[in-house]
Order: sequence, then structure tokens, then C-alpha cells
Amino acid sequence: MDPRQNPYAPGAGTKPPELAGRDQIIDRAAVSLDRIRQGRAARSMILYGLRGVGKTVLLTEIRIGAVERGLIPVSIEAPEDRSLPSILIPALRAALLRLSHKDAVKAKVNEALRALGSFTKVFKMKYSDVEFSVDMAGEAGVADSGDLEGDLADLLAAVGEAAKAAGTAAVLFIDELQYIPEEQLAALISALHRTSQSQLPITLVAAGLPQLVGQTGRAKSYAERLFEFVHVDKLDPQAAQDALCKPAEREGVAFAPLAVAEILTQTQGYPYFLQEWGKHAWDIAEISPIDEAISKAATESALAELDQSFFRVRMDRLTPTEKLYIRAMAELGPGPHRSGDIAEKLHKPVSAVAPVRNKLIAKGMIYSPSYGDTAFTVPLFDDYIRRTMPF
Repeated sequence: MDPRQNPYAPGAGTKPPELAGRDQIIDRAAVSLDRIRQGRAARSMILYGLRGVGKTVLLTEIRIGAVERGLIPVSIEAPEDRSLPSILIPALRAALLRLSHKDAVKAKVNEALRALGSFTKVFKMKYSDVEFSVDMAGEAGVADSGDLEGDLADLLAAVGEAAKAAGTAAVLFIDELQYIPEEQLAALISALHRTSQSQLPITLVAAGLPQLVGQTGRAKSYAERLFEFVHVDKLDPQAAQDALCKPAEREGVAFAPLAVAEILTQTQGYPYFLQEWGKHAWDIAEISPIDEAISKAATESALAELDQSFFRVRMDRLTPTEKLYIRAMAELGPGPHRSGDIAEKLHKPVSAVAPVRNKLIAKGMIYSPSYGDTAFTVPLFDDYIRRTMPF
């Protein structure tokens, strides 16, 4: 097939040509956001799941829909080595400036900008990574105590008041939320709790790895009542088939039933992998329909590319000791596995390898689905490790 016409779109957060099986989540988010704009009760939403299930794509779709309906987005991706204030300040300023063009809300926007000015000055001294400056005088006594929990609550309340005056809602869209340090996450949860109690139109839609559920619970015990946790999983067989076949069908190309079965088996229904296999099958095939032999060849070429990119990038971030730990995990299979079983594979007591496990969780490589259990955050990662690392 002509590679110029290849319809598949593997990539980090890239929207697939057929966003199959996700309508219910998108609709639930739209209802919640519209209720908040109307001053009605609705919980903030956290999307959680493994790598490659399409959390970022969903977050983007929800944000696009919110913007089309007139809501104000505050879009952030949380990196591993940055504080919450450093990423929040410029995003909030941009959102407030979008509101400021309406004469009727300028007073409230200016109040929020002054609160932001106070917040910036205080936390520029407290966090060395805050480099942004706000050209607005602060307001004494508002968001300037130096206590992140109280000051962030003041700041979000001021933003919520500005959004309310404009007849809209401000929505924090935060990707990779699990990287926000727990103390700062607690402050964010507390601030959202306060604005929710005041029925202000400001809320959160976030995405992160599975450990995020436990992190929010540890940060604030009431998090389970403040957030709607939505598990984003691999696609069911019909949605996976639609994601694979419909893009090709729109280009006049079909997949033979055995080819579909081969690709669904290999990808296990994970959206990112479906895009990779579809891309490789298209590039290898010369005629339609794409048959089983082509799908098997696509498996070989897709895995080779994943080994050099998607998987390897994650492996290269690990220390030799961390690599040994995940190699022992892979030897046990896809998981989840008991921590004691992994330690036994390494011929060490659980206490000796616990620090390594904690570092791997912090890096987003593994998570604990239940007490004492450990699993990979990246699907098919155990296969990759066994292929590339002798035990």
C-alpha cells in the first residue's frame, strides 16, 4: 500500500483515526463540566490506566469539547522534576487573560491576577523552579502566606470567581498527575475541595498511571468523594476491531478475518499497539485484503520498532539495580506478582529490595494494584525484557 496514504497514527497522545470505545467516558466528562458551569454539583474526574491505553487522547478530546462549549481550559503536563506552582502559574495566567476581554468581568479577572501575583512572588522564593513573573501587583493577605495549601485555595477561588462572573467554568486539565509530589497533590486536592464547597465553577480533569488512585487517597482521605476515578482499560474485541479496520476501510482496504484475529491477539486490544500494528501491516501489504501472512510480518516489524523506541526509552531511564528488579519480574510473567516472589528470584529479602521497588514506582515503571503486589505500567513490557535481557 502507498505509505503516503497510511491512515494509522501511532504516537504519544496522538488521536487515532478511529477513537473507538471511548464515547461513554467523553460524554460523562461533558455532563460533569456542564453541570459545574451551571453551578450544580459534580465531581472532578481522574482518568487512570496503563501506558498506551489512550488517556492523553481522551484528556485532549474532553478539553476540545469543553473549549467548543465555551469553557476555559488550563492545560498542564506534570513533569517528574517540577513543582506544581511552577507549571500552574503560567497556565492560570493564560486562562485569566482569555477571560479578560469581557468588560463585565474585568474587575474579577484583575482580582484573580492580583492573587496570582501574590502567589507567584511567595512561591518564587520557596521553589527554585518558579521562574515566571506576573506583571501585576499582589494583594496583601490573599495567596501570600507561604502555605501552599491555603494559598492555592485562595488562588483557585479567585479564578473560580472570575469564571463565574463570565458565565463559564475554568477546567484544570493535568496530564501525568502522578508526578506531582504528594504534599503538593494534597494542596491541590484541598483547594479543589474548598472551591467545590463554595460551588465555584472550577474543576479538574486529570490523567495518570494506576498508582494515582492510591496517591490521592494518601494525600487526602476524602479524595474518593471529591473525584470520579475512571479506569481507562484496553479496548473490548469489537472496539479493537473497529479501531483497526475502520481507518483502512475508509481508504478502500480490508483486513482478512485471520489477519484481524492475529493483530488483536498480539496487541491485546491496547489502542497504541493497534495503531503500530495497523501502520506496519499497511506498509508491508501490496494488495487488499491484508491477510494473515502480512499480519504476522507486521508483528515482527512492529515489535522491532517498539524495542528500539517505546520500550527502550523506558529501559534507558533505569539504573542497573532497577533493571535487575524488573528482569526478575519479567521472569515471573506479565503479573501482577507478589513482592516476596520477586525478592526470592533475586535471592534477597523483601526489605533489601523494597527501596528499588519504591524508586521504580516513583519513575512510573511499575505500580502496586493491591497491597504487596507489583505490576508493570507498560503493557507487553515483560516480553520485551525477556527478549532483550538474559536472566
